[in-house]
Amino acid sequence: MHSRRTVRRMPLACAAAAALAAGMLGTTTAHAAVAAAGASLPFTSVEAESATTTGTRIGPDYTQGTLASEASGRQAVRLSAGQRVEFTAPRAANAVNVSYSVPDGQSGTLDVYVNGTRISKTLAVTSKYSYVDTSWIAGAKQHHFFDDARLLLGQNVQAGDKIAFQATSTQVTVDVADFEQVAAAAARPAGSVSVTDKGADPSGQGDSTQAFRDAISAAQGGVVWIPPGDYRVTSSLSGVQNVTLQGAGGWYSVVHASRFIDQSGSSGGVHLKDFAVLGEVTERVDSNPDNFVNGSLGPGSSVSGMWIQHLKVGLWLTGNNDNLVVENNRILDTTADGLNLNGNAHGVRVSNNFLRNQGDDSLAMWSLNGPDSNSSFEGNTISQPNLANGIAIYGGTDLSVRNNLVSDTNALGSGIAVSNQKFLDPFSPLAGTITVDGNTLVRTGAINPNWGHPMGALRVDSYDSAINATVDITNTTVTDSPYSAFEFVSGGGHGYPTSNINVTGATVRNTGTVVVQAETPGSARFSNVQATGVGSAGIYNCPYPSGSGGFTVTDNGGNSGWSSTWSDCSAWPQPGQGNPPPDQNANLAKGRPATATGSQDVYTPGRAVDGDAGSYWESSNNAFPQAVTVDLGSSQAVRRLVLKLPPSSAWGARSETLSVLGSTNGSTYSTVVGSQGYRFDPATGNTATIALPAGTGLRYLRLNVTANTAWPAAQFSEVEAYLSS
Repeated sequence: MHSRRTVRRMPLACAAAAALAAGMLGTTTAHAAVAAAGASLPFTSVEAESATTTGTRIGPDYTQGTLASEASGRQAVRLSAGQRVEFTAPRAANAVNVSYSVPDGQSGTLDVYVNGTRISKTLAVTSKYSYVDTSWIAGAKQHHFFDDARLLLGQNVQAGDKIAFQATSTQVTVDVADFEQVAAAAARPAGSVSVTDKGADPSGQGDSTQAFRDAISAAQGGVVWIPPGDYRVTSSLSGVQNVTLQGAGGWYSVVHASRFIDQSGSSGGVHLKDFAVLGEVTERVDSNPDNFVNGSLGPGSSVSGMWIQHLKVGLWLTGNNDNLVVENNRILDTTADGLNLNGNAHGVRVSNNFLRNQGDDSLAMWSLNGPDSNSSFEGNTISQPNLANGIAIYGGTDLSVRNNLVSDTNALGSGIAVSNQKFLDPFSPLAGTITVDGNTLVRTGAINPNWGHPMGALRVDSYDSAINATVDITNTTVTDSPYSAFEFVSGGGHGYPTSNINVTGATVRNTGTVVVQAETPGSARFSNVQATGVGSAGIYNCPYPSGSGGFTVTDNGGNSGWSSTWSDCSAWPQPGQGNPPPDQNANLAKGRPATATGSQDVYTPGRAVDGDAGSYWESSNNAFPQAVTVDLGSSQAVRRLVLKLPPSSAWGARSETLSVLGSTNGSTYSTVVGSQGYRFDPATGNTATIALPAGTGLRYLRLNVTANTAWPAAQFSEVEAYLSS
């Protein structure tokens, strides 16, 4: 999201995966009976840490602000001058793209060797586009450490050949190499208008802006041809409609522009294909339209086969872009979003794209000024968004996220987020059915420094309003999440519920903490969710704020490996920690969801579990019987209750008559302790203790009050539950 983020106050408290683990990523194979996750790519990536090196391997590291944390696989290879990393070519190739980092303020080169022989070409490396600071974004640190550099080798290599990169005078950290067999440059389409015919300079020395404008004007209804070469466009193009801009391929036809198309409207029929746009954006300035496309291409348009790099945003789309198709593109090294459907997007399909190293959400739909509807992100591969989510849906109607592969998110983000975070008004919350199907998430989720706790691999977030849409999450693979797999949260801290959620057919492997991280009221139904290698416990069920209500996890069958519940809502599970042994003297009710049959004015049931004996719950007056119910999160062998009223002497002595009931499912209750009167006297602390029978097991604790000798209502400042007798 290309906007400021606010702070949430919370208590402290597969085939694709196999390919990544092996250090390679190309076309992935299918997740049982569903389409393959991720894009069908023209290259194969090889991780530097899986290659032979004389340098130093760094990582793995998930700590925000470290170099390794932003690397693919959270590992890379650091080369000092004279050191090298040698890859084994995974396929026939004549070109390579390398993701790398050099220290801030430095530039240099990598020498390139093929089968031990140094070739004449070198690979230029620079920190110019890295080390971005966004101090206005809460929780951000300096980030965007890596960059990409590409090279046509000038010769063909075969699978099994050795390609080495050697640092010369500058330290270089190599992350990943993409090997590609680039086809020959395409020929000029018949009848097209060439930008060189209008005076464009293919050497990149002269300013070709006016030549592009003249060619677009002359080619209405036809094709503008961008021949092989480098073209400098120094100001944005507008009035682009009913025309195709076509190059000879992204490796050959290169436009150097930091703002390519900037227009608020278009009649449509714009087709951008098969060339590169390389910008000179080195920082993120949100007021500047430093984007490949800013605004509208108009209905029935398309963007395909593009190489987009070093801009603020690839495509920031507003206005009418109905039925736009964005496919088969590479969007690299943007300081903010890769693509953002910024409201009123209808029937848009974004598919088979590769995105790496975004400084915000890689792909986003944000329903500002009008709902995005009937649009989809399908079959994309996303790697290393370093500040926000891989894919984010902020509001909108009947949207889908299908068969995407997302890996290595960093700070402030999940692999996929489905959210009612609005940022600005007017905003259209989630509505209809949001379909999240067939996605693979690898090493996704991260600590949110604003919250002081993690964001899950897949997050459903009622940030600014309750989620009332149906959210169907199906056929998901979550691998090596450093924290949780599925998170349900109200990120604004208001406790808005997340409901109507179905999670079906998930495979979860090696989560650092929990499978389900429930932090807000609501419910979700789970079926055929199978987990292995769970780090701490199956479920963290601690809605916030205290007293805002419970989160119901409904087991619809076929689930395995995650039945346990984290026992201590006062502490966050740490990766691999395991559930701690129960503290016999811990108050199990503190901070837990509490509900009541009624409340008087502001004296809500959450006050009875907030740990503050000075605040209190008071039921509706003159309406006995009244009850308060506390959800302990899991079945507990409670042996002792301590009931409190405010200790102030202003509270006169009284007796309340009540019974204790318990339930394991929240619907069927049995009597644990029969009705009797309990004396509260400020002279002795205004407390009453109730012993529960041995063998008592309950998750839902209910106190049913029928009388109060000093006030016509039930009153408790604290309801405390203990395992010790």
